[in-house]
Formats: sequence, structure tokens, C-alpha cells
Amino acid sequence: MKYVRFLNDVQPAYDLTYDDVFMVPSRSAVGSRQGVDLRSPDGTGTTIPLVVANMTAIAGRRMAETVARRGGLVVIPQDIPIDVVTEVVGWVKQRHLVLDTPITLAPTQTVADALALLPKRAHGAGVVVEDGRPVGVVTESDLTGVDRFTQLSVVMSRDLLLLDAGIAPRDAFNKLEEAHRRLAPAVDADGRLAGILTRTGALRATLYEPAVDANGRLRIAAAVGINGDVAGKAKQLLDGGVDTLVVDTAHGHQESMLAAVRAVRALDPQVPIVAGNVVAAAGVRDLIEAGADIVKVGVGPGAMCTTRMMTGVGRPQFSAVLECAAEARKHGRHVWADGGVRHPRDVAMALAAGASNVMIGSWFAGTHESPGDLQQAADGRLYKESFGMASARAVRNRTSEESAYDRARKALFEEGISTSRMFLDPVRPGVEDLIDSIIAGVRSSCTYAGAATLEEFAARAVVGVQSAAGYAEGQPLYASWQ
Repeated sequence: MKYVRFLNDVQPAYDLTYDDVFMVPSRSAVGSRQGVDLRSPDGTGTTIPLVVANMTAIAGRRMAETVARRGGLVVIPQDIPIDVVTEVVGWVKQRHLVLDTPITLAPTQTVADALALLPKRAHGAGVVVEDGRPVGVVTESDLTGVDRFTQLSVVMSRDLLLLDAGIAPRDAFNKLEEAHRRLAPAVDADGRLAGILTRTGALRATLYEPAVDANGRLRIAAAVGINGDVAGKAKQLLDGGVDTLVVDTAHGHQESMLAAVRAVRALDPQVPIVAGNVVAAAGVRDLIEAGADIVKVGVGPGAMCTTRMMTGVGRPQFSAVLECAAEARKHGRHVWADGGVRHPRDVAMALAAGASNVMIGSWFAGTHESPGDLQQAADGRLYKESFGMASARAVRNRTSEESAYDRARKALFEEGISTSRMFLDPVRPGVEDLIDSIIAGVRSSCTYAGAATLEEFAARAVVGVQSAAGYAEGQPLYASWQ
């Protein structure tokens, strides 16, 4: 099958970023965006082609639960202790496929307790429980202007609409709509709290298909480095129930990585092995021969990465994905496009280039679901801190068990931003809001190409090369030019 081609069959001699390319519409028989099947063919079980990068400031349990419920996959970072990762995996696999995990509070807890917890979830509400049963709900509006030491029993709303935990999403939406409620707790047959559901959450449950394992539980991935007892760590992760194993290092085309992949493949895991990062066909070929099912592509395009400025090493991401995907296809394998994504169009271009999934990092850092605490800048804007995985901060976390001397030596060679403010978009403060935007764009891209699946999209896409002015022309104008 012929894959992505350049307009007029003219491919430039230089490499291209996502900004350098555009897609030309093709004759299409796909009549609806919802008629496009976005499940990945790479065996990871994703029903939308999004993977959250294994970065400590981004990938945690809340992110893993939320993204998997909408069909994506989160990779837990390698610098998290194995026992903690195992606990997170077990927790995520116990989550409901439709209901969100509620923030629970006791009636005797204070307004201050609630204010500290509400930003942890995009639904912005806490359920007050007694003996496991909901007795009230508190939102930020209930807590505004109230003394922080006031007990929640004083300010909570007691007029509860309770949903049955097994209610169909459409029925839940209609019930919430009729009652003029934004959200409601859901209870099991015994009246115990099972979760919480918003109107938007109920609507999303009809539009997305969760990424689930063979037992119908949410999927989650985890990363392992290439140093130390790689096989031992990988076995622990596999025994802990991870659904995809990522062998990860910045320079994936090195002997240590190839040895690590061989060691993991020798375990005969019944889940996909991802390895990277590389940017050229030779690296893809060697990693596949070592045992990788999926190769991670990208050196230097990430928002937190300074590798190209520090070392001059890397490659424009569209060309890297294009070449690496073509090589992987020869071997019946796949690639993930890792980094450089800043707009929904970038995700579409990565998929057009042949990626089976697209990894997103910093874009998702500024959301309620990322692990960091919500902070407020002097101008009132809300943000979370993010940092690169080769930064001094990440290296310090990853080498905490080494001697002070060895840690001090490694700290001299940072290659990433150690702290960056990732502001929450007031219109899209949750990761699901961003997913909605991305998937809407990708679905439309597929219809423009006349593609009903991701494989058809890569096969039918026609791309051209544009100038900086051409890229600027396609940007929306938010204010009058007059």
C-alpha cells in the first residue's frame, strides 16, 4: 500500500517540522467525523491515538484514569519506585469506566480542606460522605467568602440528586439536564458512593470508548530505564499488571538500549514493548531486531527539552516520523511520535506521517489532572510547574539512591528545563477539554483525507510544504486588524 505522498510528488531535500507542512483535501466518502475509527493498530488498545508522555510532572494516577477512560494511554515515569507504580496500576484498574473518581470529604472537615482538594479534579466538586454514603456536595462557589475554619456540614448542599452507578450515560445526561444540575454523585445498590458524573462527562461517555484490557479494566503503561537490573524491574512491572512496557532513554540508538530491549524481550511479555528514542531508519531497524514492537521517535522537539540547543543533536519531527514509520512498516511494526505537538494540527500531521500514536507531554502539564499542585501567579492566572526529564530536577529525583558524589557529578550535565510555568487554559482547564479539541481536529483531518481509519489516513494523506507566511496565514485572528 502506498502511504503519505507529497503534493505534486515534490519532496524537499531538507527536513521538515510540523509547521512546515500542510494537508491537501482529497475526495471523500466519509460523511461524518463520528464515522472515523481512531483506534490504533499497534496493539496498545488505544481507541484514540494519544499517549501521555512519561514525565513526572504530567503522568500520574489521576491523569492515567482520566485519559484511559477516553481511550488514550498514560505512561508512568521510570523514576517512580516500582512498588508505587504497582499500587498506581492497581488503583487505575479499579476505576469505573464511566464515573469519575470523586473527591470525598467528611462533614467535620473544613472549608480549607476542601479548597486544597477541589483543584485536583476538573469537576471541581467534593462529595461529603458519612459511612460511605453521600450526604452533601460542596463546590468552589459554596466556599467563596466563607471562613476557612468553617466545617463543611455548615456550607454543603444537602439537596442531592443521586444517580444509579449503572445508569446509561445518555440517561444520566438527560436526568442531570432535567434537574438543572451540572453534576451528581452516583451510588451503588446499597446507597454507597460509587463515583461522580457531570453532564459533560456523561456526554463524553457516549462519544469515546475507554481503553480497556482483556478483563474490561482501564489500561495503563509504565517506563523502565536502561541501567541496572532492567529485566528485574520490567518483570515487576509486568507482574504488577502494566499493559504496555516502555524502555526509555534519550538516546535510543545505543548498545545499552539494545541490550535492555533484548533482556525485556527474553521475558516473553504478552504486552507491547516500546523502545526509544530515535530519529532515523537505522535506529528503528536495530530496535525492532532487538525485540521492540513500537519505536518512539523524537529527539529534541519537546517544550521542556534543550537537547538541540545544548548538543546540536536531533531532527525536525515530521521528517523523523515519516522516515521511521516507513522503516517500521517494512517490519510490520509501528512508531509513536514523541514531542513537538503544540496544536491539534500537529497530532494530525504526525498521524499522516505514519505514527500509530502521538505522545503529548507539556501540553497536558497545565491541567487539573497533572500531579503538581495548582499555583497562582501574581496576575491571578493559575498554573502548574513542569520540568524536563533530563533536567537537574529530574536527574536529582532519579538518582536519589546514589551517593552524594555520583549525584553531584550527574547534576552538572542537565539538558532540560528544571522548572516552567504551564498555565491552565481557563476555557480548557482539564485534560479532557484538550482531548476534545485534539480529537475533533484529528477526526476532521481524516474526513478531509477521505479516511475512515488511521491506517487509511496515513495511506491517503497528501501533504505540501509551506513558507512561514503560509503557516501564519492559517492561524486564526482573534482581534480585528483594523
